[in-house]
Order: sequence, then C-alpha cells, then structure tokens
Amino acid sequence: MSVVTRFAPSPTGFLHIGGARTALFNWLFARHHEGRFCLRIEDTDRARSTPEAVAAIFDGLTWLGLGWDGEPVSQSARAGRHAEVARVLQERGHAYPCYASAEELVEMRDAARAAGRPVRYDGRWRDRDPADAPPDTKPVIRFKAPTEGETSIDDQVQGRVTVANAQLDDMVLLRADGSPTYMLAVVVDDHDMAVTHIIRGDDHLTNAFRQLQLYRALDWTSPAFAHIPLIHGPDGAKLSKRHGALGVDAYRDQGFLPEAMVNYLLRLGWSHGDDEIIDRAQAIAWFDLAGVGKSPARFDAAKLTSLNAHYLRRADDRRLVRLVLERLCARYPDGLVAEAEARLLRAMPGLKERARTVVELADAAAFLVLPRPVVRDADADRILDPTGRARLAMLVGVLRAVSVWEPESLERAVRDHLAAAGPGGPKLRDLAQPLRAALTGRTVSPPIFDVMAVLGREESLGRLADTLDGSGAD
Repeated sequence: MSVVTRFAPSPTGFLHIGGARTALFNWLFARHHEGRFCLRIEDTDRARSTPEAVAAIFDGLTWLGLGWDGEPVSQSARAGRHAEVARVLQERGHAYPCYASAEELVEMRDAARAAGRPVRYDGRWRDRDPADAPPDTKPVIRFKAPTEGETSIDDQVQGRVTVANAQLDDMVLLRADGSPTYMLAVVVDDHDMAVTHIIRGDDHLTNAFRQLQLYRALDWTSPAFAHIPLIHGPDGAKLSKRHGALGVDAYRDQGFLPEAMVNYLLRLGWSHGDDEIIDRAQAIAWFDLAGVGKSPARFDAAKLTSLNAHYLRRADDRRLVRLVLERLCARYPDGLVAEAEARLLRAMPGLKERARTVVELADAAAFLVLPRPVVRDADADRILDPTGRARLAMLVGVLRAVSVWEPESLERAVRDHLAAAGPGGPKLRDLAQPLRAALTGRTVSPPIFDVMAVLGREESLGRLADTLDGSGAD
C-alpha cells in the first residue's frame, strides 16, 4: 500500500504553530514511507475563508520546506461531488431529509439543557414521511446514524478508543441550501484522494467516530487514524496568543530559521531517544507514529530561541548575509554603504556566534554597513569622555603606522605601544573600550581588532577622526 497523507487547514487565518506541526508530521510520515503528501484547503465555510489566508498557508508551508505533491485541492470546488454522495446515502437508507425549523431546534436544545441531558438532535424526522413536511420548507439532509452498539477506533497514537453509538446523533450532511457540511466533505475528499493515514490533532477525535460511521455506510475502506495531542502553553493551558502562539510568518519575522522551527516542532510531542538536534534527513529516516506521545507538549519560547541560535551558528555565511541585508535595507531606506555585503561576509563568522535570531544578527551588524558618522548610544558616549578621546588621539598615530591591516598586526601594534608606555600606563582594556565606542557606537561588539579588519584602514581611521573632531552623533 502506498502511503498518502494530507494536511487540510481551514483558510480563516495564518498558519499557526499547531497547524504547522500537523503538516510536518504528515509530511514526514509520507516522506518516510516514500508516499504522497497532499494539501487540501477546507474552505466550505465561505464566509470566513479568505484568499489572503490561503496565501498565508502556502507561504508558511513553503518557508518550512514542506512541499506538497500535486495541486492543492479546494474543498469548495467539490460541492457537487459531496452532494452526489449524500444522495447515495439517501438511496441506501442511511440519510434522510429533516424539516425541523430553527425554532424547533432551539426548543430541543433548551429542553435538553433543562433536563440535564446532552444537547443532541432528537431524530424527530428520522422515520417520518416527508409528505408531512410543512409547505415551502427546504430540508437539511441528516445521516441516519446507528443508535445501538458501539463504534471503536484503533488509533495509532491514542490506542483503541470506543464510544457508545447512543451518544452520537444524526448529523447534518447537507444544509438547506444544498451546501455540504465539513463532516461529509472531509470523508468524501479523503476517500477520493486515496488518503491512507489521517494524522491530526486530538480535538478531532470525536469527529473520527462520526466519519468512521460514514465510511461504513458507504462501504468504503477507512484510513488509519492518528490523533496527536494538542500543544499547551508553559502553564499547561491550551496554547493561545497570550503564550506567544503566533503564525509561522511571525516567527520568520522575528528572525527564526525554518530548519530551527522544523526541528523544534518535531520535538513537540515526538521523540527519538534523547536526540534533540535532528536535521531534516534524520527526521525523515526516523519518524514514526510510535514516537508520538499521548500527553500534550508544552511550547517553550526560550527553548526555540536556544535551538535557533544553534542553527544560526551552523548556517551558511552567505545565506545569513542575504537575510541580514534584507532586514537592514528595509530598516534603513536611505541606504547602506557600497561595501556592505563584503563587510558582512567577512564579519559573519564572529557575528553569528553571539546572536540567537536573525533580528539580533542584523542589530549586531548594522554598525558595519551604515554610512558615517557613527551613531552612538548613551553608554558609548559616556566612554568617550575627555580621557577616552585623549587615548584615541594617542592611538591614531600608532594605527596609521600599521602596514598590514589584519587583527593580529593591529593588536600587536597596540600591545607594543602599551609595553613601551611602561607598567604605569593604560591597559589594553582602557584603549579597547574607547576604540569600540568610536568604531561601533556601542560598548559590546565582536573583538575590536576583528572589527577594524572588517571595516578596513580607511573606514576605521575615518571613524576615529569623526569622533575626535566631534562628528559622531548620539
């Protein structure tokens, strides 16, 4: 049997973290078994579905590298097929028209609540002659669900789960306007797409019992079900925006790399021994449903950030330069220096060791690529007091005499100068601090002699001259 999985989001908003993890698990399971991963947009709720949300889903999956096989399926385009299957169910005696009015349904719900009973449709039109229907009333089509016995699912994550059929009422298959409901559409689409495994959140577990009854009524083979626990926040409550649960696009904007996000989502509810750092090839090789836990996973933003720092350190420097330049060009529309790319490429090995996100990386790199004069923060300005400026002035002559503008040569020249000054003179840190403040506008940066090498002789001496003649801005 060739494995076919699907990701079937509703296009009513961004691709959120829970949906991204569901897509990842389906993608990995299909790739592990050399099968197909399909994408279906469940847009039967036309009032809430938007083209912008569909585009956000496509964009999020593409950024994560979760490519789908074949063309995406739009559920709304298949309404005719769904109605056709509803007619088949009617012909087989598994569905019937229900003419209950909105008022009757409200009374039914109110009576059930007053009696302390579960709110369910009471089956009043189940065996009634349609000839008794009120005139000019369009019916809904309901499924004639079994009322006795049990329905069981051998779930590949939850194990065997059973519900009494008496707890399931006759659900609506077609609305009065002829449009299909989700419960009918999802079964028809999964069957027609030859889906073999339905991997989704355990909030759909109750739906699975109803859907399995539809499969049996249609004499169709049911896919295997695997319902994965939902993601919770650090406090154990269902993950929400107050926990920082955002769309995948927001995490990209915050400077997270897709490989870090994929690794993190993989470990939210799935494990392979004690392995934490798992690349894509290993994930495909190792992924199975047996590794999915039954307890909800807890989202930990600090852990995601730490994992992202690891992937930043491993990332290709040229790729990081492109990402940083995109952000800096957007942030500084007046433009960067012509040498921006070359400077960033030379500095990137040192910069990425200290950053946790691309945003932090861009913040740390900005001083390298902005035109003079350097804008200083308050801490850097304090260091450049009269004493600091005097030490800079003393250093300028020393630095001008350096013939090879590389970190080792620059540091050697400064240390030789300090040694010549004798034990009562300033220490290296006393010179490095004002140097850093003048060259970067900050008090924290990569090693200052590395910075000078990246900036080059002309730029470094020019920035020092700006500081000494008062051109630096705060």
